[in-house]
Amino acid sequence: MARCPWAARPGPMRDYHDTEWGVPVAGRGVDRETAYFERLTLEAFQSGLSWSTILAKRPAFREAFAGFDVARVAAYGDEERAALLADARIVRNRAKVDATIVNAGAVLAMREEGPEVFADLLESFRPEETPAPRVVAEVPTTSPGSLALSKALKKRGLTFVGPTTMHALMEATGLVDTHLVACHRRGVGRAGSR
Repeated sequence: MARCPWAARPGPMRDYHDTEWGVPVAGRGVDRETAYFERLTLEAFQSGLSWSTILAKRPAFREAFAGFDVARVAAYGDEERAALLADARIVRNRAKVDATIVNAGAVLAMREEGPEVFADLLESFRPEETPAPRVVAEVPTTSPGSLALSKALKKRGLTFVGPTTMHALMEATGLVDTHLVACHRRGVGRAGSR
């Protein structure tokens, strides 16, 4: 079965590719918000690291960040921050930990405008057309949409949301399809993306 090269070998990366990567976030309200917040946070932590590292640590991230409950993470103070920085099960990067807490507060502020504001904002940057890479060298790492999303989130007070990280988020959540054209998962997240 044809797959993107990064998912060629059996194991967690292939499982992630075949079941989750590129699949739109489902649900409504807080559940949808939580799913997007988790993905945004993990993509930020992945910056400069391999995705396989983050994927292996995902259960620990979920535990450390209260299941990515925005209200709980936004309330983290010095004690929780110190515990996170001492937790060897996750990536102990002060800037990324601080960004997660700041971002939770920003998403919580959006929730006051309505339960779907954060998720709807992210999804509003879904492009009309998606790339059609035939080889890995043709897969973009940024896009006009990821640049615009980055700017919009920064205006809302989020940090660690640069255009490359936002492009990765858009790929992971099916907002843009960068599965290679021959990949069996191409089009799973979008009708007519082939």
